[in-house]
Amino acid sequence: MLIDNNMKIKDLQADFHKKFPFLKLEFYAGSHRVGESSPARERLDGELLVDEVRSVHEVGHLTIHEAMSVATLEQQFLEKYGLNAQVFRRSGNLWLQTSATDYWTLAEQNRKGGHSEELFRQKLEE
Repeated sequence: MLIDNNMKIKDLQADFHKKFPFLKLEFYAGSHRVGESSPARERLDGELLVDEVRSVHEVGHLTIHEAMSVATLEQQFLEKYGLNAQVFRRSGNLWLQTSATDYWTLAEQNRKGGHSEELFRQKLEE
């Protein structure tokens, strides 16, 4: 994933969502520790430029793979690019912060979100 100052937050979110359709990224003004959630009031608007919200102004590619844990991904966003990221997983018609399962891989999170979506659709059809 390319991280560039002229990108909007929503562009990073869309790139991530293409790879993991049952997950989404949100970015926050403040950081959080592994296992902690981020307060909704600190969520950043997707229209903001990356340059406006980060503390490390490095341009580059962030390699994201399915075997990477949520905690590792969030830590890399923070350390390499100064972005406070939080991964969310689909749960029925809701999005849940993955703070309690930060040690799960992105593949596991995405699978769980897909399964939840499937169950939710089945219930709607009943």
